[in-house]
Amino acid sequence: MAISELEHSRATIGEFLEPEIETAPRSAIRADQEAAVLELVQFAWDNSPLYREFWSTAGVSPDDIRSLNDFTTKIPTLTKADIKAYRERTGDPYGGLLCVDPKDLTSVTTTSGTTSAPELLPEVWTDTPPLPAASARDLYAHGLRPGDRVVVPVGTFRNYWDDFYLALGLTPVFVDSWLGQGEALLRAIREHRVAYMQVHLPAIMEFEKLESKYDLREAFASVKFFAFAGQPMGAALKRKVTEDWGVRVVTYTSAGDTGTAWEEPELDGFQLWEDMMLPEVLDTVTDEPVGDLEVGELVATDLDNRVAPYIRFRSGDLVRVTREPAPTGRTHARMWFSGRRGDETVIGGKAIVVGDVWRLVESLPELSDGTFQIIRTDAPMTRLRLRVGYAPERTADLVELEQRLVGIIEAELGVGVDVALLTVEDILQFSSSVAKFPRTVKE
Repeated sequence: MAISELEHSRATIGEFLEPEIETAPRSAIRADQEAAVLELVQFAWDNSPLYREFWSTAGVSPDDIRSLNDFTTKIPTLTKADIKAYRERTGDPYGGLLCVDPKDLTSVTTTSGTTSAPELLPEVWTDTPPLPAASARDLYAHGLRPGDRVVVPVGTFRNYWDDFYLALGLTPVFVDSWLGQGEALLRAIREHRVAYMQVHLPAIMEFEKLESKYDLREAFASVKFFAFAGQPMGAALKRKVTEDWGVRVVTYTSAGDTGTAWEEPELDGFQLWEDMMLPEVLDTVTDEPVGDLEVGELVATDLDNRVAPYIRFRSGDLVRVTREPAPTGRTHARMWFSGRRGDETVIGGKAIVVGDVWRLVESLPELSDGTFQIIRTDAPMTRLRLRVGYAPERTADLVELEQRLVGIIEAELGVGVDVALLTVEDILQFSSSVAKFPRTVKE
């Protein structure tokens, strides 16, 4: 990908970085996937102790896989529990997935650990790490062009971005964007006319505190878009960022732990690049493929990973997927999230999902940031327990706010509710990382 050779041009949302790939016919995409999985199966068999053992136990070898259909019907699906069991039994920190000599690794990062213990992500790379590089088409599609100035993420969260930005022709702006630096970051955005940065919930909260002191619409005038990751931004908060501050928000998420999936240019679904990963969506009861746009579990395969690939990996994500072309002309699959397997919290025999609570919490002005957690216990639950973050500057009476919230939830969901109100700043201390705020926690 000759990213560094891109000519300066006016950014147009929806333009293609690699049109021949992004608009490839479905027949070509499928043929390339078939060739990739046949090579991958043999490679994993030869180099991964986990896959060789796992598939042998299932009575499958590479000789049995001669087509994409063979792959999706004969290769068993893999779970994090399978990887964990192999790790605990053998002591292999990579859970048997590593297919190269450890001394050849360039870096080892981890998954976020939002839904389970973090998994190691070993990588081999020369110029830029695979995770940033995989987002090049998406950043280009949303309007970044050579010469644009971008804030470099603090630290090394999921690896090193500096050289990737340079390869894309962007100008990195190095500024402390960690927690507590909201005002300095805002000044840097204005001074350097920053076009793009990655944000997370705490950063948005810090900007929100500066609304009375700064004209945020003016301060963000140069910003083409924010990239937002972690738990989805609540509707009320997103309206504030987009309508009041005038900033386009583009969310990205995990593509079944095989990489990232970014909202496509029309913000209608997450783009899955099928030359990099093979998505399957399976019924959670029958394990059969579901139809177009029907809800099922995302099962993902790394097509371009020869270091520690996930092969038919059960993500636990409940999604809808379509392979119909997008209005932009892109022909790769698009995905919409419906939730996580096991996300339901059963209260007195009634299943409550995160979205039910979120909608009601953020409907109150004092709670419009949508920061809350459902507290679960191992014992059967008869009441819904919540930890909810409020904005002190918008809250006059905590007792009255609690009564109002409890009344709305009990009336709408039909279950008893116990609420613990904390300031937004305090509740964010329960985050699993700076970018991840789990909505369900165990006590």
